[in-house]
Amino acid sequence: MTATQVSAQELFRAAYENRYTWDKNFPGYTADVTYKQDEQVFTGKIRVNANLKAEVFEVEDEQAKQVINNQAWEIAIHRVRRSFEETHGANTFCYGATDETGAVEIFVGGKSEGDRYKVHNNEVSLVHRHIHGVVVTINTFSSHNTGEGYLSHQYDSVYHDPKTGEQKGGRSEFTDEYEKIGDYFILNRREIRTETAGQTSIQEIIFSNIKLLEPAAV
Repeated sequence: MTATQVSAQELFRAAYENRYTWDKNFPGYTADVTYKQDEQVFTGKIRVNANLKAEVFEVEDEQAKQVINNQAWEIAIHRVRRSFEETHGANTFCYGATDETGAVEIFVGGKSEGDRYKVHNNEVSLVHRHIHGVVVTINTFSSHNTGEGYLSHQYDSVYHDPKTGEQKGGRSEFTDEYEKIGDYFILNRREIRTETAGQTSIQEIIFSNIKLLEPAAV
């Protein structure tokens, strides 16, 4: 399948549908969590319910608790299975340039006008989206094929002001690692390196003792 043979929408849809997501039977899970912020270490527990709402327990530090909660929520939200029509039905797509790696740029019109993506080897390798009043740009450097879709392994993110183009905050580099629990791949480690004004801050979140919840009785 080459870019010249298919429409931009078809190429993007194939990559979108190739992402690894949890199915409707996903029961949720519990895990022990260790959060390291530079020299500080916090421990606790999390629960991600079948509706993908996250809860954090036994973390007394409010700031650490909020970070863990935000990460658990973000992990879950990226595994939600939504149809292409639900997410992108109001958008149009057209081709941009192809870079030296073979990644094809795709521009979005319609409801999400101004967004753009790159698709490479049936994966979304760049995301440039307007979200909640900022523009986030995410480049994916490596990924893992689960056999049921791909998971990003190493990627970065940077935020800009949509009006001025000014960078907001530092550039963050992420490394994600997963393990298979039952029928599902679940994140067990995330490292975030954020560089701001020449200083690098390192956050590490480790999820251990991951257990699926019992499915709700029908």
